[in-house]
Amino acid sequence: MSPVSLAQTPAAPAAPVKTARARDAHVAKQLESVRPKSSPVGDNDDLVLTTYPEDSQPIPLAWGAAAPQTRGPVVASHYRDGLVKHNSIGAHSGQYCVYHALAVGSKQLDPNHVADYTNSQPAFSVPEQKSWYNKTDIVAMDPLGHLTPYLFDEASKSENVDIRPTIAITKATMQLLELKDAVDNNRLRVDGRVVLNSSGDVSVSKVAVEPVWYLPGVAERFGVSENELRRALFKDTNGMYPELITRPDIKVFLPPIGGLTVYIFGDPAFVSDPSKKLALRVHDECNGSDVFGSDICTCRPYLMFGIEEAVKEAQNGGSGVVIYFRKEGRALGEVTKYLVYNARKRGGDTADEYFHRTECIAGVRDMRFQQLMPDVLKWLGITKIDRMLSMSNMKHDAIVEQGIPIIERIPIPDELVPPDSRVEIDAKINAGYFTNGKIMNQDELKNVQGRTWNDVV
Repeated sequence: MSPVSLAQTPAAPAAPVKTARARDAHVAKQLESVRPKSSPVGDNDDLVLTTYPEDSQPIPLAWGAAAPQTRGPVVASHYRDGLVKHNSIGAHSGQYCVYHALAVGSKQLDPNHVADYTNSQPAFSVPEQKSWYNKTDIVAMDPLGHLTPYLFDEASKSENVDIRPTIAITKATMQLLELKDAVDNNRLRVDGRVVLNSSGDVSVSKVAVEPVWYLPGVAERFGVSENELRRALFKDTNGMYPELITRPDIKVFLPPIGGLTVYIFGDPAFVSDPSKKLALRVHDECNGSDVFGSDICTCRPYLMFGIEEAVKEAQNGGSGVVIYFRKEGRALGEVTKYLVYNARKRGGDTADEYFHRTECIAGVRDMRFQQLMPDVLKWLGITKIDRMLSMSNMKHDAIVEQGIPIIERIPIPDELVPPDSRVEIDAKINAGYFTNGKIMNQDELKNVQGRTWNDVV
């Protein structure tokens, strides 16, 4: 039986059906009487509910294989011959995949557009690592994602499929008021190499990464079976990806979530050189603080401190790295975060209730799940971290569990903590965050209070 093609979105079946295949056939039969004469089965307007292994000829993809051509490309798109030949579930561009669909649906983008990657190659080289070629070190990104258009260009043409990069590498100049302040106050020096001028402009190398999950490896990181992971992803997204169930032969999934950006200060080659010192900050997105300066948390102050320390390490002959993950509101989202803010402020906003308010609304205090975070460190070739600019026990433990030692942990300086964010930082220290100072008990946390709405004009 071939994949079921439908000319229009089906109504619910009139009678219950027992299997996905039976349901597809049942709906297809119902639609035969209403299929427009201008839309025969098989044209570009047909919809396919799902595919099955015996109907498909996926391009081989051997995750962890010892050579790129043996490994093969990630092929997710169903356009051109991709419906039969795709070897990955989901769509490219992470959380932006829906905008791609809108561009196609509004007829502003040809779905069969062939990208011209002339002059888009990486602006600097990332040394090839052994971790790129095994099944366990990297399971949340495609280690060959930056080379895809060049390694698999011929395959894209000969197989008539869309093969896209999931990593892009470039260079830039960074301008931050905090870096200018660091230069003005002699915390950073102008060297013309890293810090370019008295305005505090900094040379930076950047890597953007979209998520690509190898499902068996992701399941192993979370201590569940691959089947349990597939069922959870399918059910909790309301059946968004039926191939998670119907295509157990496909092991790669492109989730509709945010990716990450790597910022490298100094020579990128030093990042994987164990003879050079490395300062690292792993930072999870907080739009309200990072961009708009909210003082309810320490996110922007710690991020700016991390960047400054990374720049210092680069100026001292080592390397500085800041990795920015799109996990807004502890991956609970900004709407949930603001609801928690309201509950905190109306409830007195004390540190002993900090996590409880989140749990009341979200059911869990944190969904960032740092188990997948170290993959980009392995991809970069990081084998040790001399100075970890983070207090998070979850990030620390995830990195160390992946075999990367952390020599020194650097907490945010006390003078950089805004008064209203004492609630956050003291609660986190009590819950396990690293500190060189005092760890308050629950009774003491009751006396740590932030602003209430009565204090806000």
